[in-house]
Amino acid sequence: MNNFCRSHLFISGRVQGVFFRRWSQINAEKFKVNGFVRNLSDKRVEMVLEGEKERVEKMINCAKRGPIFAKVEKIDINWEEYKGEFKGFEIRY
Repeated sequence: MNNFCRSHLFISGRVQGVFFRRWSQINAEKFKVNGFVRNLSDKRVEMVLEGEKERVEKMINCAKRGPIFAKVEKIDINWEEYKGEFKGFEIRY
């Protein structure tokens, strides 16, 4: 499993109220990446991604753009130890 990874993202900018969570879920399913996405009270979006490193990196590159009405200003990326704890990608509330 050495080509599997986990990434914890904190995304800042105009990322709430612009379909970001559902858009993330659609793209995570497309890239076959597991994890979750949720809005934070400080107006950021938190995302955890797990899967094959190449797929996770594609999802991160996708998140840098965001959906059409988003304006991603900053992404803090923390690489963590792969846990394999997710069975899919979910929107958390």
